[in-house]
Amino acid sequence: MKTASLTNDKIYKEDKPSLQLLMETEVSKEIRILMRKDQVMKEHKAPHPIVVELFEGEIEFGVNGAILHLTKGDLISLGSNVPHDLVCKADAIIRLSISKTDSIDRVQKVVNN
Repeated sequence: MKTASLTNDKIYKEDKPSLQLLMETEVSKEIRILMRKDQVMKEHKAPHPIVVELFEGEIEFGVNGAILHLTKGDLISLGSNVPHDLVCKADAIIRLSISKTDSIDRVQKVVNN
């Protein structure tokens, strides 16, 4: 058994989103992304399917030319290699589930761009 918290030990960065690997399971890596209002994650793709859960806040999630307004409790899943971007509209806690074979370093590079 493993446990983690989306709300404990939050450290927001002023210049870019903050991310932390919360846990790794047999099939996935669970990542917390903290975003301040107006922070952006530019368009990128994941090599494997992902699930994004907005735990707190508001984001605009761009995918396939559409902008989805996500609020607390919303989830979205994407298949492999689907271009998407995020714009934070209110300070947010985001849970990102990626494949065990995906890399947290890849996600960190997205955050740094």
